[in-house]
Parts: sequence; structure tokens; C-alpha cells
Amino acid sequence: MTDNNLDLPFWEGFRVWNFDRRDDGTWISLVPTDGAPMICSGCEQSCSQVHETYWRTIRDMPMLGDSVWLQVNLRRLRCDSCGTRTERVKWLDRHARITQRLAQFVGLWCEKLPAAHVCKLSGLHWETVRKIDRQRLEGKLAELPDAQPTRLVMDEFALFKGHRYATVVLDADTRRVLWVGEGRSREAIRVFCEWLGPARCADIKAVAMDMNTAFDLEVQLHCPQARVVYDLFHVIAKYGREVIDRVRVDEANRLKGDLPMRRVVKRARWLLLRNRSNVPSEQQPKLDELLAANKALMTVYIMKASLKELWQATSAWHWRNAWRAWLKMAHDSSIEPLQKFAKKLKIYWRGIIARVRWPMHTGQLEGINNRIKVMKRMAYGYRDSAFFFLKIKAAYPGNP
Repeated sequence: MTDNNLDLPFWEGFRVWNFDRRDDGTWISLVPTDGAPMICSGCEQSCSQVHETYWRTIRDMPMLGDSVWLQVNLRRLRCDSCGTRTERVKWLDRHARITQRLAQFVGLWCEKLPAAHVCKLSGLHWETVRKIDRQRLEGKLAELPDAQPTRLVMDEFALFKGHRYATVVLDADTRRVLWVGEGRSREAIRVFCEWLGPARCADIKAVAMDMNTAFDLEVQLHCPQARVVYDLFHVIAKYGREVIDRVRVDEANRLKGDLPMRRVVKRARWLLLRNRSNVPSEQQPKLDELLAANKALMTVYIMKASLKELWQATSAWHWRNAWRAWLKMAHDSSIEPLQKFAKKLKIYWRGIIARVRWPMHTGQLEGINNRIKVMKRMAYGYRDSAFFFLKIKAAYPGNP
């Protein structure tokens, strides 16, 4: 079908010259509108001479369930400033094979759906969709102002199976994800510190983290003014694994002659690891009965509550007294796992007392890590870690 007078508002500066329905979709031929200005794509100045014309095949938004293919007659202009250049088209990027409208559509749905679903929705190839999404993410991050953090939060998350991790660094004040990198070693954190630069490293006042020695040493090396703050959640989780679990297993082995009580101790893992406030009311009597019947479990359970109080100290003097009292009780308990844990924890005292001056934690980043797991699950994993890291940073640009 040919109609030289069919002007539609979808393609500014062009009119429909031919319209054809085929098995693979709708094909529309566009030619320049008579009298339309010719603008150079380089200097954006008006031109009067045409060097040559050529046809380019372009994808547009699907229409009525059909794929839309545009055959556009473009002109190469002779510009006095730039030489020979293709004319500027408002709805088409330079050298692009899809319209800006379709690119915006794909970018919008890539924020909400996996790339495979967007491919079905738009009819584009997976690589094309990912390229569009990458350009969108890079443009979004390029618009952000330079980060000027003073407080940081560091944590890691599982990137692949087989204990392969990635590290996330968050600005504690703006909630902006500053950096994501593969690994959790000193070498991995060193890349972030080099990206931050000496000037901004000198402005860092405090860094919250778990008891990761690699994080700690690298922060002390590159950020001499920063105080390391150990997160309560990770310390208590470590206490649960190394003390409560170990004592529970030892007590279960000791009670081999008392099968009913042994069964109760073996099945009480989550009951002991939970905070008392989170224990269901119907299980409270069971917990009280278990603690009353076993002195070792009662001791480590009470010591866990006392350990938490170290993060509630309001002054360094108050913390010092509570710290010394907790270490003495652990030493006098005669429970080997508790004594070993206290000995290891003793060398980290600076990171614990720093909580008095800098009341920070990694809770914000733990929530972001949960969202990262959802993103990874929705996409059925990412073959390109750099692209995955781009999506994470773009999802958390920080508070305005």
C-alpha cells in the first residue's frame, strides 16, 4: 500500500511512503517530509546540501501484537563545519537500529522484569535488551553527583555457589551503594579504596562491618582517621555458632544415657539461638525447662544476653566495666567453647567500644543484600558480574 500523503505524528520529519503486512510483522517505509529542515548530527546546524541518501532498517514498538519494522530513507548531509554527516533524527539515536521509544520501553521494563521476559515482550534479542539496559544503567549512574562519604558500611553476599562472594560498600548517610566488587579479600577491598582516592579516604570517620580481618586491615591502611565498628548481629551470630551450638552438641553427647533429655537438647538449636523476645509464647515453658535442667546451656544463654549489653553502653567507662566483667565470667565458667570465644573476641575490643562513639550497624546493608538475592533469583543468575553490579548500584542511588 502506497500513500504519499499519509503524515503520522509518530515519526517527526518523515511520512509514510509504503505500508506492508508480512509474516514477520508490519513493515513501514518512511521518507523525509517535503520541506523538513535538514540538521547535521554533529554540530546540529541547518544544512542545505545532500551528499547521498540510503535506507536503514529500524525496529519500533510492537503494534497490535505485530512487530514493527521501519525502512527509513536517511540523508547524509554536506556540512560546512563537520563535513559529511548523517542528518539528525529526533526520535532516533545516532547509528541506532531501534527507536528511542522502543529503547525507553525496554529500559522501563528491565527495571521490573528479567531480560528473558522483556525479550518476549518486545520481540528483541537477549543481547540487544541487555545492551539497552546497560546503556540505561550507565547513564543513570553518570548523572549521580560525586560521592563524598564520611561513614561506610561493608558486607558481603554470596555471588555463586561454592563460597564465592562479592563485597558491597554503602554510604551510611545517603544509603547509596558506592561500590560492588567480586571477592572479600584485602585485594578486593583495595580496589574500592583506590577508587575512593586518598582525599576521600581521609574524610572517612567510621566503617561498620562484621569481624572480617581483611576489611579491618585494609580500612586501617587506607583510611587512617576511620574507626572500625563491629556489628552486633554478626558477633552474636558467631557466638551462636561457636559457643551455643558447640555446647549444645557436647551436652547431647554427654546425655547418651538419658535418651529423652538428649532428644530435647538436640532439637533445641533454634530455641536457644532465638532472642527470648522472639520465642513463641507456647515454647517459653519448654525453653525455661531446658535451661533449668542444664547448667552449661543456662550459662552460655545468659552470657549471650550479657554480651549484647556491651553494645548498649552509653559511655566508655560503662563499657569498660561491662567488658571486664563479661571476660571474667567467661574465664570462670569452665566452659571451653566460651573461653575460646572470649579469648578470640578480646583482640577485637576496639571495634566493639567504637560503638559508643559511632552507633552504627550493618542492618541497612543486610536489607539491601536480601534485595540483591531477589534480583539474582528473578534473573535466574547473571553470567556477567559487572552487569549485575551495575544493576545493584543503579537500584540504590541514595537519598535525594
